[in-house]
Amino acid sequence: MHDIAIAREESALFRPETYTAVRRPLLESSTLPPQCYTSPEFYKREVQTIFMQVWNFIGRDDRIPNAGDYFTIEFAGVPVIVVRGSDGDIRAFANTCRHRGSLLAQGEGNCRAFRCSYHSWTYDVDGALIAAPQMDQTKGFDPAEWHLTAIRLERWAGFMFLNFDSQARPLMQYLGDLPDKLDSYRFQDMVCVRRKEYDLACNWKIYVENAMEAYHISTVHRSTLSRQKGKPSEAQPADGQYCALFKEHKGSRALLEGDTGFPEMDHLRDLAAQGSWYPLLYPSTMFGCTYDCMWWLELHPMGPEKTKLIVGSSFPRATTERADFEEVVKRYYKRWDISIPEDNGISELQQRGLASPFAKPGRLSHAEPLVHTFGNWVLDHVLGVTG
Repeated sequence: MHDIAIAREESALFRPETYTAVRRPLLESSTLPPQCYTSPEFYKREVQTIFMQVWNFIGRDDRIPNAGDYFTIEFAGVPVIVVRGSDGDIRAFANTCRHRGSLLAQGEGNCRAFRCSYHSWTYDVDGALIAAPQMDQTKGFDPAEWHLTAIRLERWAGFMFLNFDSQARPLMQYLGDLPDKLDSYRFQDMVCVRRKEYDLACNWKIYVENAMEAYHISTVHRSTLSRQKGKPSEAQPADGQYCALFKEHKGSRALLEGDTGFPEMDHLRDLAAQGSWYPLLYPSTMFGCTYDCMWWLELHPMGPEKTKLIVGSSFPRATTERADFEEVVKRYYKRWDISIPEDNGISELQQRGLASPFAKPGRLSHAEPLVHTFGNWVLDHVLGVTG
């Protein structure tokens, strides 16, 4: 009987009527049911309908500046190699040998070729098979047909995105009008100066929701970010696969109150010249764009209750060339190294609470519009109602 009850519960997760309350307007709506954050079946459906079909952010291309530079990731269970080829272009390949499937590479570095540690099949950095020992007697074997399996990789302003669906629309169509709105930041002229990784015991959606509302700041960041002044954050119109908050204020949002930093960019325009943008690039990457720099929160789903968080920090190239850069940038790191763990901790506490058999859907406030928007975006994909 217990197994039957579990099967019924899992089946109900994919029925539209289960989410009638979530689909209501913000101030009448409920949150996603707790099972959406804990169920292996719901997570599996997210991987199939979201992460395997959309553009997934994987950082900046200055991470691999030279031919042969590479790094490896496992994104939603898929091992991937990202490498700058001999022609200077960046490509992504499935990190699996075409012989019997072993991983080809681990970590990151620079190489002239990837040699499988199992049987020494070897591929150049452009993915071509260049050595396959003892295959000369295998009938009809043509090395040219056994190159690494390519995965779509496209770039915008120095940012890299993966898509596992060969039929998906191009990245720039996916992003819609967001690049135009953020154009004056000149991301292409920025340099990533630090990447920091965290392993979190929470569902990826919990962290996204936390990043896309300011309701928690006066509590979670009571002695840090809550001291920053400015008008309330406002949700912005979006014509693309993103949603965004904008906060009007003075001074950098990448510093704690009272700290001084680098000069503001003199080429910002429109809203960018009046405060900070906080877009969520669906499904799982948040940007913080302020007067003097930008940072991102990049989430890699690792399971229903496990997520890898990567925090990247980028500054204008001219700023990084200042004689005082290494000294002043520590003030920015201090801000992130205090506030990020605060968000990490509360996200893990929320996960533990949602795992309770007594957890139930809650209600949303006027201060959480993008939590509502995001939850419905997820449902559109999981329930198969996207256009």
